[in-house]
Amino acid sequence: MATAALPLFHLYGDPPDDQAFDFIHIETIASRSSIHDWTIRAHRHRNLFQILLIQRGGGEMTFEAATIAFDAPCAILVPATIAHGFRFRPALTDGWVMTFTEDVAEAMVPLGEIECGRLSNLAVQLHEERFLARAGFRIAMRGLLALIAVEVARLAAGRARGSTEAIALEPTGATVDALRKLVEEHFHKERQLAFYADKLAMTVDRLNDHVRRATGVTAGHLIRQRVLTEAKRQLVFTSQPIHEIAYDLAFSDPSHFARFFRKQTGTTPHEFRAARGG
Repeated sequence: MATAALPLFHLYGDPPDDQAFDFIHIETIASRSSIHDWTIRAHRHRNLFQILLIQRGGGEMTFEAATIAFDAPCAILVPATIAHGFRFRPALTDGWVMTFTEDVAEAMVPLGEIECGRLSNLAVQLHEERFLARAGFRIAMRGLLALIAVEVARLAAGRARGSTEAIALEPTGATVDALRKLVEEHFHKERQLAFYADKLAMTVDRLNDHVRRATGVTAGHLIRQRVLTEAKRQLVFTSQPIHEIAYDLAFSDPSHFARFFRKQTGTTPHEFRAARGG
């Protein structure tokens, strides 16, 4: 199963903590990656979000089924539940990893020297507050983290506005957040939009209207994308036979799964796995 091959951690290497609340942690990139040969293998966090501030060096990032190269200075944002991993340039890469139970935008943000300097100063202050644990340090940490998140979100939004292919960052709203949680819980077995609309006590049309205004796509698209993401994870991170993946994702026949996958990606599950060395 995917969960066996794709570990679920609190902080990398630590068992999951489903009760984590009001959690803020900061450490240097080198402090953890150096003891793992500068490689953080693909994994997920159930309820934690991360901002990585890359000040020196660079490397490659696994982001779901994609491999993305990055160079300093840049900021990397990792939402909860996303499969991710890193291969840093040994002994050359450093910066900060901020982990917390707050929502942030999903993006990689190139930084200028001035922008990197501002974020670095905030990261140093955040680290100092955590290390010294002076009176009021939790309030100070929340404030500094908010400043970092706002700064990175502004930069991400600015980059998005400059790209004709990017979608502007907008708050999703309570309805879309609730839908995402329901999809995460039920997508293995339930695809019908009426099921989710009923759970949210609204009509299908009203649900679609909420989702379209907030995200630019339909609710059905969000459900299909979650199924597709899980299919890609299992194809890349496990050796599970493709017909078993199909049944695990509630397709009545592997051929139905293959048609769904080809329609969404333009390639077959076998071709997708082979192209990624599976």
